[in-house]
Amino acid sequence: MDTFAGMDAALLARIQFAFTISFHIVFPAFTIGLSAFIATLEVLWLRTGRGHYHMLARFWTKIFAVSFAMGVVSGIVLSYQIGTNWSRFSQVVGNTIGPLMGYEVLTAFFLEASFLGIMLFGWNRVPPWLHTLATIIVAFGTALSGFWILAANSWMHTPAGFELRDGITFPLDWSDIIFNPSFPYRFVHMMTAAYLTTSLVVLAVGARYLVARRFELEAKTMIRMGLGMVAVLAPLQLFIGDLHGLNTAKHQPAKIAAIEAHWDGSKPADLVLFGWPDTKTESNLAEISIPKAGSLLITHDANGLFPGLKDFKPEDRPPVVPVFVMFRVMVGLGMIMIAVGLIGVILWCRKRLFDAAWFLKPVRFVWPLGFIAILAGWMVTEIGRQPWLAYGILRTVDARSPIAASTVALSLAMFILVYSVVFPIGVMYIRTMIAKGLPATPVPEPEAGLPNRPLSAAQKATREAT
Repeated sequence: MDTFAGMDAALLARIQFAFTISFHIVFPAFTIGLSAFIATLEVLWLRTGRGHYHMLARFWTKIFAVSFAMGVVSGIVLSYQIGTNWSRFSQVVGNTIGPLMGYEVLTAFFLEASFLGIMLFGWNRVPPWLHTLATIIVAFGTALSGFWILAANSWMHTPAGFELRDGITFPLDWSDIIFNPSFPYRFVHMMTAAYLTTSLVVLAVGARYLVARRFELEAKTMIRMGLGMVAVLAPLQLFIGDLHGLNTAKHQPAKIAAIEAHWDGSKPADLVLFGWPDTKTESNLAEISIPKAGSLLITHDANGLFPGLKDFKPEDRPPVVPVFVMFRVMVGLGMIMIAVGLIGVILWCRKRLFDAAWFLKPVRFVWPLGFIAILAGWMVTEIGRQPWLAYGILRTVDARSPIAASTVALSLAMFILVYSVVFPIGVMYIRTMIAKGLPATPVPEPEAGLPNRPLSAAQKATREAT
C-alpha cells in the first residue's frame, strides 16, 4: 500500500475529513440556534414594538450572515471528498445515502436560499411581518437541513430499510431508512446541542456588555434569554444523552465498551471517572471509579452485564483512548453548563443577577463551551463507530478511493493552509462586530405595519449613555 511519511492513504483521508468537518460542524450548529434566536427576537419585536428587540435582531443577523457563509463554504468540500477520497463508500451505500443528501439540498438549502435574502437585506424594504416570516422560514430551513444530514449520518451507525445485492445497498423502505433506530436520539441530541451552544454565546455577549456598562437594556435581554435556555436545555441534554447512550448500547455495544473503558463483560462495570485505557494490558491505568455504577447507568441494574472490549476481536474495537477521553470532556462541559444555569436562575429569582459581578465576569467566557462539547461529542460518535464506516456493512479501510497517499497528503496540506487563513479571519471579524456593539439603526415607523412603542425615560437615558 502506498504510504506517505509512514501513513497510508486511508489514514490520511480520515485525517483530512476529520479536519474539514471539525471546522464545518460548528458553524451549522451555531446558525441553527442563532436563526431560531433571531426569529424569536423578531416575533417579540412584532408583538411588543419595543425597539431593543429590533436592535438585537439586526445585530445578530449580521453575525448569522458571516457564520452561515462560513458553514456553506466549509460544507461544500465535504461532498467533494466523498467522491475523491471515498469512492468505494459512494459505490456501496450511495443508493441510500445519496438521496438523503439530495433531499437536504432540495428542501432545506433551497428554502434557506429563497428567504435568506429577505432576512439579510429586507430591513426597511419589506413589511415587518414579512421579514419576521422570512426569518422564521430560514430558522425552519436550518433545522430541516440538520434533519436530513443527521438521518444520513444515523443510518451509517444503525443501517435499516435496505438489502444487500453483491455488496451494494438497495433501499427497501425509506421510512425505515430515514427513521432508523438511532436517528430520533441523534437528532434531538444534536438540535439541543445547537440551541444550547447559541444560548451560551448570547449569554456570554450579554454578560460582556453588562459588565462593561454598554447597551445595558439589550445586555439584560440577552442574559435573560440566554440563561433561560441554558437553565432548561442543559439538564434536558443530560436526560437525552442518557437515552442516546441506552440506544447505543443496544446497537453499537463496542462503542459503549470504549466509552466506559469496560474490558471484562463477565462482571458488572465500574463507572470510570478518570484513568487511561491501556490496550496492551487491556486494563485502565491510574483508574478512579465508582463500583458497579457503570452497569447502573447502562443497564439500570447495579449487577447488570453488558459486553466489554475483550468480547470483541482487537480489529473490531474502536480506538479506546480518544473515545474514552472525549466523552468525559463532553460530559464535564455539560456539568459546567448545568451549574451556570442553576446558579444564574438562583440569582435571577433573588433579583441579584445583574448585580452579581462575581458571576457575570466569568460568564463572559462561557461562549466556547458549546462548540467544544459538540466537537468532543462528534469525536465520540464517529471514532466510536470505527472500524466501520457503515456499521456492519463497510469497513473504513475498504471504503477509500484507489489514490496515492501523497495525493491525499498534498490536498490535506492545502486545506490546512487555506483554513488557517480563511477561518481565523472570519472568527476575528465576528469578534470585531461584537466588540463594536449594536448598530444605531432606527426602528420602522408604525405605518410600516408595526405597532411601535417608545422607549421609557430610563431606557432613553441608558441609550444616550451608551
